[in-house]
Amino acid sequence: MIRKIVKIDQEKCNGCGLCIDACHEGALQLVNGKATLVSESYCDGLGACLPECPMGAITIEEREAQPFDEEAVQQRMKQKKEETLPCGCPGTHVRTMERPFETPAQQHAFAPAESQLRQWPCQIRLVPPNAPYFQNASLLVAADCTAYAYANIHQDFMRNKITLIGCPKLDDVDYSEKLTDILKYNDIKSITVLKMEVPCCSGIAYAVRDAIERSGKITPWRVVTISIDGHIIED
Repeated sequence: MIRKIVKIDQEKCNGCGLCIDACHEGALQLVNGKATLVSESYCDGLGACLPECPMGAITIEEREAQPFDEEAVQQRMKQKKEETLPCGCPGTHVRTMERPFETPAQQHAFAPAESQLRQWPCQIRLVPPNAPYFQNASLLVAADCTAYAYANIHQDFMRNKITLIGCPKLDDVDYSEKLTDILKYNDIKSITVLKMEVPCCSGIAYAVRDAIERSGKITPWRVVTISIDGHIIED
């Protein structure tokens, strides 16, 4: 049948996952870092996901497509609800990681780790853009969950950097504005973005990229992705 259905431009999609949360039918899923329509029968064609996409990658087109199957949608959403916490976000999938058990003797065999945090505050929302520690600094802009997932974050990422942390899903604020001011007021050597593999975490990388563009400065930057079980999966 001919009907309206979403179309996703894979070139524009940045994998932030905001559209996935906005789709109440579970028609969208992150596949290889890109939002993908998993089944035509799940999409009602109303486009609730469109305004959530920061890249304008989603449009509505009218074409031959499978009919919308409300019963299949209900079954899918019931299954997703059983797999996730109430908010339904892919970043809240319940998962347990098996870790090697350490005896008290083994724990004491290691020297205490030394903090590499060089400034306070470290929350993006709280730091003043004109703080003196920003001048000629290398920045680490990290999603706050990375500190718990990646065990050696202090030595591997925070060392010799000014650390800024935040959560684009929980903080109701546009990080790009604060980051733009930091870049404008200071000479920043480089930026390392540390994010989790969950879709909503891509918002922190998007904010940094937007801030660099707004500042008008050429600032080297890279994005490192940490898996839920604490490994580097993309650098």
